[in-house]
Amino acid sequence: SPQPLPPIGMANRGPAYGLSREVQQKIEKQHDTDLEQILIQWITTQCPKDVGRPQPGRENFQNWLKDGTVLCELINALYPEGQAPVKKAQASTMAFKQVEQVSQFLQAAERYGIHSTDIFQTVDLWEGENMACVQRMLMNLGGLAVARGDGLFSGEPNWFPKKSKENPQNFSDNQLSQMGTNRVTGYGMPRRIL
Repeated sequence: SPQPLPPIGMANRGPAYGLSREVQQKIEKQHDTDLEQILIQWITTQCPKDVGRPQPGRENFQNWLKDGTVLCELINALYPEGQAPVKKAQASTMAFKQVEQVSQFLQAAERYGIHSTDIFQTVDLWEGENMACVQRMLMNLGGLAVARGDGLFSGEPNWFPKKSKENPQNFSDNQLSQMGTNRVTGYGMPRRIL
C-alpha cells in the first residue's frame, strides 16, 4: 500500500531575499518571548484538559498551537459548559484537519468578540510566517475574557492589558450652544482679534 506523504507547508516557498527578507526579519523581531510565556501560562491554566506545555521558543510555540487542538480547547474553556463553540477538538496529523480546526477557532474567537482586524490568518500560524500576529490575537482574547467578568477566565487578570470601556457623552442643546459654533467660517480666512 502507498505510504502517506509527510506534511508540508501550505505553499512551496523558497528563502526570501532583498526587501522580502527585510520585511520577514522585521516581522520576526516583533515576536515577544515574555508574552509567549504569559500566553503559555494562561492557556495551560485556562484549559480544563491537559494540553501540555511547549519548550521555550517561537518554533515550539508554533508547533504546540499548529494543529488547532489547543486553540479549540482554549476557546471552549471561555464558554459555559454545554455551549462550547467547537464541538470536536481532536489531534490530527492530516494537514487539512489541522487547518480546519484553526479556522474553527478563529470563527469562534470572532463570535466571542475579537474584531476581525485582530484575527490572524491561518497561514500565519500554520507556516509560522507571523507568530507575532498570533500572539497579539491571543493577548486580545485574554484581555476580552478578563473584561467580560463572567467568571470563566482562569489566571491572573494583570497578565493582559485592561480593555477600555465606552464612555458616551450626552450634552443638552443648551450646553452645546455654550460651546460656540464654527459655522460660516472659511478655512483659509485669518482670525482677526480686535
